Amino acid sequence: MKYTFHIVDVFSSTPFGGNQLAILPDAAGISAEGMQKIAREFNFGETTFVLPTKDPANTCRVRIFSPRTELDFAGHPSVGTACALVMNQHVRPSDPIRLTLEENIGPVTVDVTQRNGRFHGTLTLSGKIEAPTGAPSPADLAVVLSIEPSEVSQSFFAGVGVPMCFAQLNSNEAVDRATINRAAWTATLSRAWSPHLFFFAGNLRDGGKLYARMWAPALGVEEDPATGSACAALVGAMASKPEFGGTG
Repeated sequence: MKYTFHIVDVFSSTPFGGNQLAILPDAAGISAEGMQKIAREFNFGETTFVLPTKDPANTCRVRIFSPRTELDFAGHPSVGTACALVMNQHVRPSDPIRLTLEENIGPVTVDVTQRNGRFHGTLTLSGKIEAPTGAPSPADLAVVLSIEPSEVSQSFFAGVGVPMCFAQLNSNEAVDRATINRAAWTATLSRAWSPHLFFFAGNLRDGGKLYARMWAPALGVEEDPATGSACAALVGAMASKPEFGGTG
C-alpha cells in the first residue's frame, strides 16, 4: 500500500534550515512497528503519523516517532504537522485556523496563520512542568560536554512531555566548543531521569536571548537543530526558579 508523505522545515524562514520533519497525513493501517521502521528510514529527529481522532472534539490523532522510539509529545513535530495539514488542505482552510492534535500527552493546540506566503504555527500546551531533583552536578556535565567545570554554572532536570537535563554555560563560545564525551554520557546520563541534554548560555532575564544546543543520543538523534518541548520546559523552569527571576 502507498502512503503520501510531506517533508517540512520547522523553526526556519528559509528552505533546508531549521529542523526537518516527515509527516504522513493519512497513516491509518500502519502498525506501531511499521511507524518505527518508517521513522528510522527517514532518520529525521522526528516523523509524525496522522490518524483518525478518538475524540471528535479534536482535529486528528498524531503519533510522534524518533528514529529509535515513540514520543508522548514534541514541539517541532506538533507545529510542523499542523502547518503541513493546513498547507496541503487536509483540514478546512480559514485564517487563522486552530487545530487540536490528540497526542499521547493529551490535546495540543496549534494556531496556524499564513503571512507573506509562509505558514506560522503557535503552540499552546497546558500542563505542569516536571522538575525532579537529582540532576548530575555541573562538574559531571562538564565532563560530558568536554569543557571545563568552571564553564558550567548550574544544572537541573525539567520536562513537559519529554524529560530534559539542562546545563547553563557561561558563554556562547563554550556552547559552540562542546563535544559529547560518549563514555561520560553513558556513565552520567544514559540511565538518568532524562538522558537528553540541553545546554545553553545567554541573558536569562525577561526579553533576553539564549544560545543553545541539544543532544539526544538515546532517541537516535545525535544533535537536534531546534527544539520545542525542551524550550517549553526551560521557560517553565525559569519562571519557577528564583535564581532566574521567577517567583518560585
